[in-house]
Amino acid sequence: MIEMGNTTVLCAASVEEQVPRWMQGRGSGWVTAEYDMLPRATSSRRSRDRDSGRTASRSQEIQRLIGRSLRAATDLKALGERAVYLDCDVLQADGGTRTAAITGAFVALQLALESLVSAQKLDSIPLVCSIAAISVGLSNDNLLLDLDYSEDSTADADFNIVMTDAGSVVEFQGTAEGNPFPRQRVGEVLSLAARGLEPLFAAQRAALG
Repeated sequence: MIEMGNTTVLCAASVEEQVPRWMQGRGSGWVTAEYDMLPRATSSRRSRDRDSGRTASRSQEIQRLIGRSLRAATDLKALGERAVYLDCDVLQADGGTRTAAITGAFVALQLALESLVSAQKLDSIPLVCSIAAISVGLSNDNLLLDLDYSEDSTADADFNIVMTDAGSVVEFQGTAEGNPFPRQRVGEVLSLAARGLEPLFAAQRAALG
């Protein structure tokens, strides 16, 4: 479970000794994610995605982001023909749920892979790096780190950044909510995100012992 401010996300990893049918026979593994919010994770009740019989477009976008980010950190060939499923359930939401989910899901993924090594199903942990994510916002020409809901809802632009522990960018999402922002702001956003991710990588290492 990861807590960032008033945002809380439960991340659980499950390993299956087979890959989806479309990947069978390739000698490679798969890492994917599912994301959802509990009905009262927010200030007013929201329906569960499954109530409508489909995954909401926002949840689908976020779980694809989580899956892409985790696959970037994983040596899928070394994983072998097995799949790891990450379930990310938001217990309480106050902004930054997708970035918290990525940061927490990486810890759950590594713990799952460590269990495969302990069970002698893998010789080593098939991870090529650590990843974590954080949000940055532009408000009244000021940059804000790790926005809560009130900051995010009034920001002039918001960004979600996924990076490795070596400082490489895995994913960069940025949107101007009104007026376009200057191009040089992108470099400033990345620099602030990199500084903000340092304590998150430290927290991951502490959680993993």
